[in-house]
Amino acid sequence: MNEEQNERQSEEQPKVSGAQGQGTRGARVLVIDDEPEIRRAVRAGLASAEFAVEWAPTGTQGMEMVAQWHPDVVLLDLSLPDIDGIEVCRQLRTWSQTPIIVLSVRSGDADKIAALELGADDYLTKPFSMGELIARIRVALRHAAHSATGGGTAEARFATGELALDFGRRRVTMGGAEVHLTPTEYEVLKYLAMNAGRVITHHTLLRAVWGPQYEDEAHYLRVFIGQLRRKIEPEPSRPRYLLTEPGIGYRLRVPE
Repeated sequence: MNEEQNERQSEEQPKVSGAQGQGTRGARVLVIDDEPEIRRAVRAGLASAEFAVEWAPTGTQGMEMVAQWHPDVVLLDLSLPDIDGIEVCRQLRTWSQTPIIVLSVRSGDADKIAALELGADDYLTKPFSMGELIARIRVALRHAAHSATGGGTAEARFATGELALDFGRRRVTMGGAEVHLTPTEYEVLKYLAMNAGRVITHHTLLRAVWGPQYEDEAHYLRVFIGQLRRKIEPEPSRPRYLLTEPGIGYRLRVPE
């Protein structure tokens, strides 16, 4: 029996039950990666969290699997033997909204920005901990479910920790006390809240709030993010809610 058959057979073994699988049991995860060691480690870790796992060793096979198997989340390596993972991400986004989490040894900002700008939902640099990967997958699943039901527009509210936004009333509170934001500060926070848990690049946030003509004006964000942190963070120098992804953008803490 060859290595591929061994891996396939082991994937068919019963999943281990446990508390860490709550809310994700049966969610389908497709791993597009040609490294056997990564596949084995990821498969074992995700099986223990009660995910259903399949894998594809090339970008072409991975895209075919997305079309045929309809995974809930795709884990995508960038260094594939046939197509660069960034191109796979671009092609998938022309017809699929399945959350994509990039797993790569490429740690440069340019690769991260390219993947995120082309539609990836998150980016983890190898090596990574299995606990962090599972947490990121759960965030992607919650965000996908949130979007499918209309997101903040339908629910009209968002809350994480003591921070709460009422979209209908354009009201922000911390621990029940109202926080007074300028219109631009509110729009920045609202956009991050409606994409909570996702890394939002500087360009994406600038386009969304100020318009495409401002997408290279990173100093706008530094000013407004600093103002927001002074208003919503207990310790602005050690943010708990509005998190920085160095060189990439920002992420608003996901509800727990």
